[in-house]
Amino acid sequence: MRFILYLLFYPILWCISMLPFPLLYLFSDFVYVMVYYVIGYRKETVRENLALALPHLSAQERLVIEKKSFHHLCDMFLEMIKTMTISKKEISKRFVFTNLEVYKKLEEQEKSIAMMLAHYASYEWVISMNAYVTFSAFAIYKKIANPYFDKLVRTIRSRFKAFLITTKETIPTIISNNKNKLLSIYGFASDQSPRLSSSFHWQKFMGIEVPVHTGAEMLSKKYDMNVIFLKVKKVKRGYYQASFEVISENVKEVPNYEITDKFLKLVEQQIYEAPEYYLWTHKRWKHKR
Repeated sequence: MRFILYLLFYPILWCISMLPFPLLYLFSDFVYVMVYYVIGYRKETVRENLALALPHLSAQERLVIEKKSFHHLCDMFLEMIKTMTISKKEISKRFVFTNLEVYKKLEEQEKSIAMMLAHYASYEWVISMNAYVTFSAFAIYKKIANPYFDKLVRTIRSRFKAFLITTKETIPTIISNNKNKLLSIYGFASDQSPRLSSSFHWQKFMGIEVPVHTGAEMLSKKYDMNVIFLKVKKVKRGYYQASFEVISENVKEVPNYEITDKFLKLVEQQIYEAPEYYLWTHKRWKHKR
């Protein structure tokens, strides 16, 4: 059944990916109407999250953000499909890194790098970064239940020299790379809610105390990796700018959880600047105190 679903949907996805961008975004407008007004996908979750995180705004202001966030979500979903066929030249024009020299200086230290980022703006097109790095790049992701679609996602990422590893594969991969002296960069999207059973640290995020992911910090300390933050900004529809900020170059000297807390503060700043580009559909505050 899973293979049949894959066979049915793959041609559709490929055709969508071949659409020129004006038609792609016209189709996204239609998808937005269906998702927001007809299906109502996770509308209540988004509304609750916005009320929790942005209580200083009026209900009307939050409603505007809510609609914009769904519109952006549809754009991002179709941009992800577009990655199947987009050229490296096109994606590099649409996803621009403004201060690559900051990252390059870390590479010169010949230490692996943990790159922390949020589910904000376009975290899908971050893979275009691999055109500029010399280290091996690994993106940590949640495995898709359908193995055929999971393989498709891995294949798409491999077009841009990005290796996808699941959360279970992360530690063995880092151990192996460290043993073989393979300098690598690992992408950690660490802003979502961890399982309570694996929560070691609680911190305020958008003013609400929640459990937070600490894996990036703990692995960085154990394997002496530099830590950098990638801030993504949406300039206009289909165009993004990304900038780097070093969090720590001496991770073993930093008190526990300080790196994680600094990351959360940087994500908060991102959200306050333009909240409509955050992924509000996830239940980030489901374990709030």
